[in-house]
Amino acid sequence: MSLSKPPPPPSTSHLAIPPASTPSPSSSATSPSSTPHPAAPPPPSPVKISMQEHFAINVCPGPILPIPQISDFFPRFHDYPCTPPPPREKKILKEETFNGETGGGFKEGEKKGENDGDREEMFDSDDEDTYLGTLEFSLLFDQENNCLHCTIHKAKGLKAMDSNGLADPYVKLHLLPGASKANKLRTKTLKNTLNPVWNETLVYHGITGADMTTKTLRLCVCDMDRLGRNEFIGEVRVALKKLKEGENKRYNMGLERIAQNKEANNQLVEQGAVVAEEERGRILVSLCYNTEKGCLLVGIIRCAHLAAMDSNGYSDPFVKIILQPDMGKKSKYKTTVKKKTLNPEFNEEFSYEVTLDQLAKKTLEISVWDYDLGMSNDFIGGVELGINATGQKLRHWFECLKNKGKKVEYWHTLTQQGAPSGDKPD
Repeated sequence: MSLSKPPPPPSTSHLAIPPASTPSPSSSATSPSSTPHPAAPPPPSPVKISMQEHFAINVCPGPILPIPQISDFFPRFHDYPCTPPPPREKKILKEETFNGETGGGFKEGEKKGENDGDREEMFDSDDEDTYLGTLEFSLLFDQENNCLHCTIHKAKGLKAMDSNGLADPYVKLHLLPGASKANKLRTKTLKNTLNPVWNETLVYHGITGADMTTKTLRLCVCDMDRLGRNEFIGEVRVALKKLKEGENKRYNMGLERIAQNKEANNQLVEQGAVVAEEERGRILVSLCYNTEKGCLLVGIIRCAHLAAMDSNGYSDPFVKIILQPDMGKKSKYKTTVKKKTLNPEFNEEFSYEVTLDQLAKKTLEISVWDYDLGMSNDFIGGVELGINATGQKLRHWFECLKNKGKKVEYWHTLTQQGAPSGDKPD
């Protein structure tokens, strides 16, 4: 006895349960002796899912997360304004003891792996953490001639400042406190090098023993840029009180990025009138009484650290000398004008025909002026030498009268009180 096959189920896009097979009436009629038996239970229907969900399950078995945008990694590219993140605070790891171990530097409740990122951030290449190089120089204080010799030898491993990976370095010197241009010295510029060798000596004139106890020498290494502003690389500072007289001391110091502000450079200005007087400048004068010719020889050698009187930060200085009481035109002399300088060198000598007895009663007035074309000249500072002077000025005058025929040189500080009385600033 044969059973007829059921018709195939209709084709659908989803899986469906095939219909149960039922015997045809012909077959039941032809087989009366067959015994009926219970039908088999239908199989469970499969879950109907779409094709997209099928692929999503195979590719991403976990929860579907939104795709991160590039703006999440670069907040400044957001289309809408957003508040900038707070500045990063660098953690300073100190050698502390935790649970009997030294050098770990981890706080309680923190794991080492959690701090690895912080430790890397601490060594990021910021400007203040970058190795800037070293500077090698030597200093010599000559107290007899009141000079400070600064020899700039070389620098090593300077930070690259140009696009070619090199720099055009030079060294700039300042004495602090004091006007920057009045005591600025500078070496030559060396092109395309990070290891320059200068071997150049710069000299500060008019430096006394008192200056060595209060002044600080600042040495700045800069990069020369013709198309823009010169760039600061790094600096070192040396307190001159540590330098002994006559000792040629050599230094090899690492450059640092010290904040440059005028208040720091002039931090000792509040000491009072002493600094104010120094900022007007100094003058080196030589006196000699020639007994054979019966005259006083006055030498104006040089000035140092003069106050700037022009808008360009410099002056055009010249020196006037007058022997009082006034002796007419023979008592007044002027030096030549030195253009655009605060450390002029004159090396000019003038003579006064006067007896030694008369000279003891007279006063020599020396004044320094800034020359202005078509305008009245500006008074920079002055000094008076004579019997009515005090301190080093009186000592200079006495040594000239005592040591006849010998040239006596002294540095004198210019003051506002040294302006000649009753004289026009011409």
